[in-house]
Amino acid sequence: MKMQSTPQVTQATGPVPLNFCIILYKDGRIDRLTDRPFDEYLSAIPNASIAWIDYSTQDDSTEIENIAQIAGFSKIPIPKLTTGFYSAYEDYDTELGIMLPSVTMKNERMSVHPLFVLIRDNFILTVHSGDINRLLRFSRYAQPFFKRIIADPTCDKITLMLERIIDENNDRNFEYLREIEMHGDAISKSLIEESIAKKKIAHNIYQMKHVLIDYLNVLWATKDVINSLQYGDADLITNDEKLLGRIGILSDNIERHIELSEQMSNVLSSGLEVMQSIYNNQLQSLNNRFALVTAYLTVLGTAFLVPNTIATIVGSGIYEGRIASEWYYMPLLILSTVVATGVSLAWVVHVWKKPANE
Repeated sequence: MKMQSTPQVTQATGPVPLNFCIILYKDGRIDRLTDRPFDEYLSAIPNASIAWIDYSTQDDSTEIENIAQIAGFSKIPIPKLTTGFYSAYEDYDTELGIMLPSVTMKNERMSVHPLFVLIRDNFILTVHSGDINRLLRFSRYAQPFFKRIIADPTCDKITLMLERIIDENNDRNFEYLREIEMHGDAISKSLIEESIAKKKIAHNIYQMKHVLIDYLNVLWATKDVINSLQYGDADLITNDEKLLGRIGILSDNIERHIELSEQMSNVLSSGLEVMQSIYNNQLQSLNNRFALVTAYLTVLGTAFLVPNTIATIVGSGIYEGRIASEWYYMPLLILSTVVATGVSLAWVVHVWKKPANE
């Protein structure tokens, strides 16, 4: 028989613990354990009215299955839960498994980490990477929260806890939209800077649009999970309409941020259109310069063509050089040059002033 090993606890690098357990006992006592072995958390669950364990791992994708087995989750197919596109929802009557996307952003690059929420009986287990310890803030005031739900039925307690966990995760995800907006504003400002290469700006716009697409995928994936909770009729979730309405509020908040993200995407698309207009104007300006040079060359070429033709005829030997020695030869060349230049210039000006549709 294969022995199950206790999962390796990720040690805290600072004063803030990376794992904790909040326990509401049946007699109304509330206890908060921090940075303890995983087995110690589990041993307290049988005496609890409701318990919440938050556990950080070094590699959540490989350790989650072992942690779930040790915690007693036998029905949820963990490999199926981990292979969802940013989110997953698995309801097996007495057990409920959820995967939520958690966003981190650094140097304009967004990373999405899974937040696993496993529920059975009176027990909630959250497992995630150590890079997204966003539930620590909620854990600090979880004890007053537990005091308010002491008298509620177990399914209501579970629903309220799950709603707060999802809300806390969403709030941290929403914060990165402000950062994306700041980067978008910086890109918009760079459009008017002449010293910045337009090719670099176009690359930045594309990169930011790619981040926005991933961010929108995160929001839609979270909304799918919330809709499944609200309308999936899971046995572990309450049927109380008021509590389900609180979950619906989470969905409404996500919809508002989806609209804001799509507006930001439109702003970046407008920036690409501005870039295209700039390139078109530069190309048009270059074409105008070439057209002006061509016009000048046309005038000069026509101006010198007439006197050159006269000089060629006189020097061809037909008149045996007699005209070249006459006094009027040079004035004739000068006059023909002036007349040809004037005619060529008048013609070019006439063509420029002529409407394009004529």
